[in-house]
Amino acid sequence: MSTLSLTDEAVVRLRSVLESQRVPDGALRVFVSPGGCSGFSYGMSLEAEPADDDEIVEQAGVKVVVDPFSLQYLSGAQIDFIDSLMGGGFTVVNPNAVKSCACGQSFDTSFGGGAAKPCH
Repeated sequence: MSTLSLTDEAVVRLRSVLESQRVPDGALRVFVSPGGCSGFSYGMSLEAEPADDDEIVEQAGVKVVVDPFSLQYLSGAQIDFIDSLMGGGFTVVNPNAVKSCACGQSFDTSFGGGAAKPCH
């Protein structure tokens, strides 16, 4: 089973963020929580230490950690870094998302059971 991966740009940016935050051995936590305009929303944070039940994905010397609940929605997803005039950042390209909102932070899956709500 393919858990998740990072683009080359995401690897470079994550390494830079971890070093600038003085946690070079830390990881990017990617998680899914109920809510958002499409049923679920993505979240990200930096972690110094993974939890005991986290899935750890290491790629080119950087780590991403995902909790078991979130992993079921992120299997096969890719973390990318987008640079844009409106502000850049890490983003999730998720093949499991069957609909998403214009905000890019909210999604639903065919097995999620979430109800779509309008974007604000």
